[in-house]
Amino acid sequence: MPHEERDFAAEIAAARRGEAHALDSLFARNLTPLVAFIRARSGAALAARESAVDIAQSVFREVLLDAPNIELRGEPAFRNWLYQQATRKVLDRARFHGRERRAAGREVALPDHGPGADALLACYGAIATPSVHAAAREELARVEAAVGRLPDAQRDAVTMSRLMGLDYAQVAAQLQVTESAVRGLVARGLAALSSELDDRD
Repeated sequence: MPHEERDFAAEIAAARRGEAHALDSLFARNLTPLVAFIRARSGAALAARESAVDIAQSVFREVLLDAPNIELRGEPAFRNWLYQQATRKVLDRARFHGRERRAAGREVALPDHGPGADALLACYGAIATPSVHAAAREELARVEAAVGRLPDAQRDAVTMSRLMGLDYAQVAAQLQVTESAVRGLVARGLAALSSELDDRD
């Protein structure tokens, strides 16, 4: 087993034992991209009613509990598993809210100015144009809305590759298409985002 895989396996084991340093390290590296991915995947209805951070934390807990039952060959495989679990969780929560009428007072706003908004905008910097730079609620909402308007396949390919950091082979496996198809989806999605965000600047 390569050195990096051994280190990651040890970190996962420590996190499962509840060791704070390992949990903090995993969260610090993966939480914001996962939150951004969940927000992009959720759609407006779910995003307005549930915190993506809460969903992400739930996904982390489930993944760590399942760790003995899955083969995690390094952090890219861990992120891939996070993506799979997050997708299932988002679909489950969307179905729940589709069945239940939720109180408007429970709706969750986008982050205000501050570290949360800064972190999400920095993450979206991987898919937005350089001109998208203001860490403001309106700017974050604009980027997320543009991502949400992409066709499903483009949105998934872009968010998986740019937000979650999956390689094209992993994205292809998830979408059940070829790597060349993924490259095309990502290229078209990024071009559409660039055009829409630049036009509105």
